[in-house]
Amino acid sequence: MTMANDEGNSTKSFHGLRVLDFSTTIAGPHCTRMLADMGAEVIKIETVEGETMRTRPPLRNNFSTVFGQLNVGKKSLVLDLKSPDAIKIVRRLVASADILVENFRPGVMRRLKLDYGSLRELNPKLIYCSISGYGQTGPSAELPAYAPVIHAASGYDMAHLSYQPGRSRPDYCGIYHADVVTGAYAFGAISAALYQRHGSQRGQHIDVSMLESMLSLTLNELQWSQFEVTKPKRPMFGPLETADGYVMVAVASEKTFQNLVKAAGHPEWITDARFAKYADRRDNWEDLMNSIESWSRMLTTEKCLAELNGHGVPCSAYRTVAEALNDPQIAHRGALSEVSDGGGTFKVLNLPFRMSGTNVSAGKHIATLGEHTVAFLRETGLSEDEIAAFSGKSLMAERH
Repeated sequence: MTMANDEGNSTKSFHGLRVLDFSTTIAGPHCTRMLADMGAEVIKIETVEGETMRTRPPLRNNFSTVFGQLNVGKKSLVLDLKSPDAIKIVRRLVASADILVENFRPGVMRRLKLDYGSLRELNPKLIYCSISGYGQTGPSAELPAYAPVIHAASGYDMAHLSYQPGRSRPDYCGIYHADVVTGAYAFGAISAALYQRHGSQRGQHIDVSMLESMLSLTLNELQWSQFEVTKPKRPMFGPLETADGYVMVAVASEKTFQNLVKAAGHPEWITDARFAKYADRRDNWEDLMNSIESWSRMLTTEKCLAELNGHGVPCSAYRTVAEALNDPQIAHRGALSEVSDGGGTFKVLNLPFRMSGTNVSAGKHIATLGEHTVAFLRETGLSEDEIAAFSGKSLMAERH
């Protein structure tokens, strides 16, 4: 079940906008996938070899679902940006574009004469978004950066380690938070620039830093780095052991604390001098949670969750992603869309919000490499002979 359709629901918010997408891997493509989901025409510009994510598993018939998840709903244009003729094609397309997104290392687009300073003369309304590891200027600007490097550079990995008692070696976080959060910030900045353009009739350059995006996730730690704060020996949000697993319990308010100790059968702890006040409770957190765990270990995970939910305590079992996707809530929200590529069909996650007057959903098709190249070359005014000469063997194979 999804949000009820309104009269305006057939039109997406960004319908009619054109995006030139020079981005690769995750952060930029995540941003432009969001723009595509909201109705923008996203033209993904790739090399003849195709973007590197096209080879990432899982592969079916050499089609990557990871690539598809990031690029569904976009169009594919193959250009060799080392060719002056290709740069001319891009400049012609810029005239009709609303947004350009790129995540090359700072300086690359300037060398190609495709930087904001060069293109805004062709299209003063162009919103040009640059995503990079550290920002477009400064002492670190030209350093290479991928999400795991930014995780380490931002302090995120060491902050995470501080919540793992007894651990001294930093973890490798294979879930690339830096890419996803940076892409989301870029999407938000582009949306803000579009709103501003309504009044000013002018575009602007957006400079998004992965480092700063990642730092925004360390809200508490950012303050703790400036002031003396003693953290509890045991993390205040963490797993409770049960007879057959673990549950996460979040004791985030006085009411939650009171409900938790009632669920554990110890309402007297509400007035216990060790726990009654937040400051004392924080100092004695390890004692409190060890005592709670003496209760939870006697129950199965299912029974423990029933007791906690029955008392209004925020909690969850530790689930796999597959288990989470099978949650009836996901089906109720219509959170997954079925899409297709040359390898068949699979499911992708829709954007995590619904709008009463707008259709918010993923496209249905992942473009093959260069699928729309001929159409865009024609749009820029090239003749059939020029298209054949320009595109070469790889494109001629695509046409047939």
